[in-house]
Amino acid sequence: MINVAILGYGTVGAGVYKVLDMNRETIARRVGEELYVKYVLDLRDFPGDPAQEVLTHNYNDILTDSDVMIVVETMGGLNPAYKFTKLALEAGKSVCTSNKELVAEKGLELRDIAKANHVNYLFEASCGGGIPIIHALDNALTADEIDAVTGILNGTTNYILTQMAEENEEFSEALKGAQKKGYAELHPEADIEGWDACRKIAILSSLAYGKYVSYKDVFTEGIKDIDTVDIAYAKSMGFKIKLLASSRRTEEGAWLMVAPKLVDGKNMLYHVNGVLNAVYVHGNALGDCILYGSGAGSLPTASAVAGDVISAARNHGRPIPSDWSDDALPLIPIDDVRNVFFVRFAGTADEAEAAFGKIEKVMIPEAEGEFGFFTTEMTEKEFRDAAEKSGKVIKAIRRA
Repeated sequence: MINVAILGYGTVGAGVYKVLDMNRETIARRVGEELYVKYVLDLRDFPGDPAQEVLTHNYNDILTDSDVMIVVETMGGLNPAYKFTKLALEAGKSVCTSNKELVAEKGLELRDIAKANHVNYLFEASCGGGIPIIHALDNALTADEIDAVTGILNGTTNYILTQMAEENEEFSEALKGAQKKGYAELHPEADIEGWDACRKIAILSSLAYGKYVSYKDVFTEGIKDIDTVDIAYAKSMGFKIKLLASSRRTEEGAWLMVAPKLVDGKNMLYHVNGVLNAVYVHGNALGDCILYGSGAGSLPTASAVAGDVISAARNHGRPIPSDWSDDALPLIPIDDVRNVFFVRFAGTADEAEAAFGKIEKVMIPEAEGEFGFFTTEMTEKEFRDAAEKSGKVIKAIRRA
């Protein structure tokens, strides 16, 4: 029997407990022996819940129990999750987590500690919920040179943008709906400002390219400034607006960005709506690949965590190889990244062409006193300089 402890009995922690219980026989067959949840750590009590029977309020009960081989960390945040994870790894216990904040901030260090102690630090559920993207990058795609990773990595923002496009809701109305349905937190800044997606693309890029990327170096814009006029322009041209987390390796160098982008129907991500997530990967041998599924929720995320638990059980005492170097991935300055921009403009066509060159106007009834147009491909700095020169740019959204 392999004993497991779960830290945190919230949405994901309770989901992991449920998955390990309801799929007990299948998991035992695949591992070769039964997995048993010996402890659940939480500050609260859960009368009437089966987890109450194994509940503890004291982490030392888990840390000092040599029978516990695997710790599941679903507490979220940095503290005390970082301390508890580090202590568990140093005590020779593998740790499986859904905590993208901790992985983005301390993941490299924790993987090194795990390796030194002949255990594993696994975090499939930290990026894309139930989508097995990390396993794909760490295993199935290791023969490829990956040169691009782009994804819809945040279900909250995708739901909001979908509601705005399909139900004609204002941003604030769609956000309230997301909160009511449990898709968004009371304080949703991490989602709508793009920070959540930023951490995830930093993790995925580190694995895809084999070198460390700090989320602090990722250019990040959220969706809070997207309005119904932006949505109307997008619809009129056959586009949808998606918050995309992207990274790419080019001859000039690598870059990462999180920003709202216009996506057309030829792009596979165009069809990913609601709270669903998807990750697109391009490799030099594979070509295009997309992984698509539930990016959040109790059981989908718990499924990914439970998959890591099985991997940790199968590889007890044997660190699973991972191509994630301590060396930092060199990034080109964001000013040098090239994009095509859709511009909302409050001046005349002559003023627009004086700043941006030849344009083709887009006009819609919802936008009085303005028009839109696409620029040619230009660097971020070239666009910023042109926008400042004209003084008439209302807003710009990049094209995917």
